[in-house]
Amino acid sequence: MSLTAAIRITTCVLSVLCAGGAHATGDFPTQARVEYVLGCMQANGGQSYDTLYSCICAIDKIDAHFSYEEYSAAEVLTFLRSTPGERGGVFRDAAPNSRDRVKKLSQVREAAEVSCFIR
Repeated sequence: MSLTAAIRITTCVLSVLCAGGAHATGDFPTQARVEYVLGCMQANGGQSYDTLYSCICAIDKIDAHFSYEEYSAAEVLTFLRSTPGERGGVFRDAAPNSRDRVKKLSQVREAAEVSCFIR
């Protein structure tokens, strides 16, 4: 193999590795990402390439601001806070750090919607 060919191969391998690192995200498992994207697509007009790419963008934005553990906790709190009556009151009156998580998730989702979705 010539030196030029070796340099080309090395450059290709490094560019692939660097590109992968540049787009690396947090610790969200694939299943969680897929479930989010499918739910997002359903909520935003159904299965199309436009909603697919917008929803992928949105989960990437969320992933950039939360660890999966933080996101899961905020998601569960958001769901439980919407429970009517006394049962939901326990979660609506939760500790300040819980309210902060829910508020942060809401803000990140709103920012993702603005930057990822074409309206």
